[in-house]
Amino acid sequence: MVEEVARSQQLSNTSTQRISPMTIRKLRRITSSQPTLEGAGVHLKRAFGFHNTDEYDPFLLFDDFRSDRPKEYLKGFPWHPHRGIETITYVLKGDVEHEDSLGNKGTISSGDVQWMTAGSGIIHQEMPKGDPDGRMHGFQLWCNLPAREKMCAPRYRDITSSQIPELILTDGPRIRILCGQVGELRGPVQDISIDPQYLDIAMPPKAQLNHPIPADHTCLAYVIDGSACFSPEESDESGNGCLLLFTAGDEIAVRTNDESVRFLLLSGKPLHEPIAWQGPIVMNTEEELRAAFREYQQGTFLRHQRH
Repeated sequence: MVEEVARSQQLSNTSTQRISPMTIRKLRRITSSQPTLEGAGVHLKRAFGFHNTDEYDPFLLFDDFRSDRPKEYLKGFPWHPHRGIETITYVLKGDVEHEDSLGNKGTISSGDVQWMTAGSGIIHQEMPKGDPDGRMHGFQLWCNLPAREKMCAPRYRDITSSQIPELILTDGPRIRILCGQVGELRGPVQDISIDPQYLDIAMPPKAQLNHPIPADHTCLAYVIDGSACFSPEESDESGNGCLLLFTAGDEIAVRTNDESVRFLLLSGKPLHEPIAWQGPIVMNTEEELRAAFREYQQGTFLRHQRH
């Protein structure tokens, strides 16, 4: 694992000196992930998806599939299509076996990330296996693709845990950078149109973190352990399974009290484009959506075949 210990007070809050004061983002909404069934019968919790797409733009869906009971996840997600989106799978514990129509095949293990760009179309399967103790902890995020890239060639990126840089700040917070940049460290996934930031942040008790976010980007946080206050105006703490949607601003301010916290921080540039969405396919018009399902039924869905 790549690690860097910040030596200056500037990096202790992941920011640099600025001439003008920053605007701290407030909380627009706090919600809790809800139980649902997906795939062949996988029990998971959905933080958002299929509703309020304008508020979460460019993000479409976020699922939390943490479970310590194999019967809740072993049926997995058998072969299914995607078009027009990117799916990002982040595994904390356990293994997920995967295979797709491009010929990619392998296992996503603890700490690994699978970043798949469906583009014009891909068919794949994801089969959770868990670890020796039966634990399967992970998350899947769907990001929208801009209209100009919806029919691009699909691609797959397999990122191992050792490739993900980690920043340890002088006052305690630890940040894994799956995508985006913190200080001088950049995550392994780059050249994504929505300029996303995907961070796994852990903070000890009695800690403060101010983290810059581009002012025009949508910003979300999902708590996966412990609790914290995510706005200076909030006295109540948000805990495991809480989704926080932020208002506009230049940075977020997070503080912990007597408990530590671990959360996933997401930000990205909105596309402001129409969405036509059904299941695993997301296009811009209903005509494009119907064409995609018609092609899938007729066997002409894939524009790019196995290597």
